[in-house]
Amino acid sequence: MPDATGPMIEILGVSKVYGGSPAVDDMTLVIPRGELFAFLGPNGAGKTTTIKMLCGLLYPTRGTIRIGGFDLLKEGRKARATMSYVPDLPYLYDKLTGREFLQFVADMHGLEKDYAAERLAHVAKLFRLENFIDHLTERYSHGMRQRTVFASALLHEPGLLIVDEPTVGLDPRSVRQLKDILREQAEQGTTVFLSSHSLDVVEELATRIGIINKGKLIGLGKVSDLKAQASLQGSLEEVFLRLTEEESLVETVIQTGGNPR
Repeated sequence: MPDATGPMIEILGVSKVYGGSPAVDDMTLVIPRGELFAFLGPNGAGKTTTIKMLCGLLYPTRGTIRIGGFDLLKEGRKARATMSYVPDLPYLYDKLTGREFLQFVADMHGLEKDYAAERLAHVAKLFRLENFIDHLTERYSHGMRQRTVFASALLHEPGLLIVDEPTVGLDPRSVRQLKDILREQAEQGTTVFLSSHSLDVVEELATRIGIINKGKLIGLGKVSDLKAQASLQGSLEEVFLRLTEEESLVETVIQTGGNPR
């Protein structure tokens, strides 16, 4: 039996190689339960590959990933049952209403009828879906779709919530509400794994931040730790740019034999 008090995410010596080139290179990262963890990196750094491996959509070439103590390779079904994933492009079934979609998700998770009805009412209120929940989702705006997908992700009260670019397309009020909800989820013990380019949102919310570049984890810690690593007392954006630019410069120097030009 997995240790219910142990880490929620364990990425241990994980690499993912495509055609001889690593998209993720020997990553080790442990995230405890109840942490709101932010995962940052430039485009093509390996963020999406890492997220897909966490969700069990890809398997690592080397290394081990455990979710809630379950090995994703050996006990994938149990591991995936503990998590929810909200992608950057929310997908709904256009010929279902919002309510029908949420009921479908509840059925997929095997929720008992009364509990499913209670949870559906709760998430509909939480994400302010009441005014459109009985409309076909083909009529939904991006923001309405995003809110509905988030509601579906929280239906079964997951131990791990993975969210990719959650604020894209949301109005300021919805962004504020989403930040409050993510913070509340972490306070209630849910582990939140947040990938975002919105560094102001990350700086406001995250307990710790990991920065990946060229497949390697190059920074890990609180904002203050990353500022110390970058020798810079600026914004998270400035720290992020400094760390990723330095990593790129080091690689260029190595490749050119000491001459960055």
